[in-house]
Amino acid sequence: MDRDKIMGKPSSQQFFQTALQHIGLASFDADGTAPVPLPSQRSSTVRFKNVAALEQAQQSRAHGGKTPPVYGRGGLDTHRALEEVFCTLEQGQGAFLLPSGMAAISHALFSFLQQGDHLLIADCVYAPVRGFAEKMLARMGVEYSYCPPTVEGFAQALQPNTKVLYIESPGSLLMQMLDVPRLVEWAHAQDLLVMTDNTWGSGYSYQPLAMGVDISIIAGTKYVGGHSDLMLGAVVTRHESHMKTLHDAHYAIGFAVSADDCWLALRGVRTLPLRMEQSAQSALKVCEALTAWPEVEQIYHPAWPQDPGHALWQRDALGSNGMLSFAWSLSPAQTRIFVDSLQYFGIGFSWGGFESLIQWVNTSAVQTHSYWAHSAQGQRSAQGNPPQLLRVQIGLEAPEALIDDLMQARARALQHTD
Repeated sequence: MDRDKIMGKPSSQQFFQTALQHIGLASFDADGTAPVPLPSQRSSTVRFKNVAALEQAQQSRAHGGKTPPVYGRGGLDTHRALEEVFCTLEQGQGAFLLPSGMAAISHALFSFLQQGDHLLIADCVYAPVRGFAEKMLARMGVEYSYCPPTVEGFAQALQPNTKVLYIESPGSLLMQMLDVPRLVEWAHAQDLLVMTDNTWGSGYSYQPLAMGVDISIIAGTKYVGGHSDLMLGAVVTRHESHMKTLHDAHYAIGFAVSADDCWLALRGVRTLPLRMEQSAQSALKVCEALTAWPEVEQIYHPAWPQDPGHALWQRDALGSNGMLSFAWSLSPAQTRIFVDSLQYFGIGFSWGGFESLIQWVNTSAVQTHSYWAHSAQGQRSAQGNPPQLLRVQIGLEAPEALIDDLMQARARALQHTD
């Protein structure tokens, strides 16, 4: 296995590891002293010494498409520091902070779609996007099509009114690596704006803007925050020309993120390189253990050499993380026993924190949200896999302890006969 690859390309990863330690440090006071972290600036109101100061503030950022610091919703220094973090990670020109990853997705799509437009969506995207399309975009008069995430798949659904291509790489459940450079080349030839959900890579392990994507979206709730104690999203663009459009939608809708959540994200991002690299190494060890289980039919993890997208991962990614899925042939009843028997894996829908989690996606079971079930069923039916899919977030526990836990839960499941 290419463990050097898991650690990332040295030039890029060393830059991030260093830069993330120096963004958002507190400035020195007049007496030459300063705390290390920038304090959380909590304020709904900004005061001005005189009218001239107000006028200067209003003019200072007007041309950049960002809200001038005249009201707390526009964000103060804590927010500016976190915006710089996202721009640094994604190598973007500007970033907008949102109160969740789904809010970031909504903001990006609201900013560039209007009644009568058509949207192409990769069928491997984060399942709640389907809910947003059904409950919000359709009501706005925006048409959309779910497609296999290939040029051929999107080309078949292209319409004269198509405006945006929305993708996610790797995919949300099966971790499919998309050929992003080829998709971008095709989409731009059709005059389409390309957006991607980059929560998996979070800028550190994957940089879609560098591959030509126009807008990258990150759920900072996950690896950026890293401690499962905040909700956060970000929209990052590589075009200065997009800044005003994004700002207008952001401010008009009233999106705002608390200064304390920004502060927590700044704290979390200091250890982002260490956490992602440790989780990535542990995930490979778990993949090794799973290959010994005859009931495991497929492991989905792009850094794993047997994954169908491994070559694309080698070509395009800077590193990996702790996310993996596997399909197996055990029954729903056995799978339930397996999940319930785990001691170190919480049952939950999030990921990217310090703790390990597991999500059972059973396309025929009531405990699986309909959007997740529909997404999994659509992606996996073509591959002929059984309906039992387990998505696992490998956290910072000792990998040996996690593997032992998985093995004891499997032993219990195998004892059950339907």
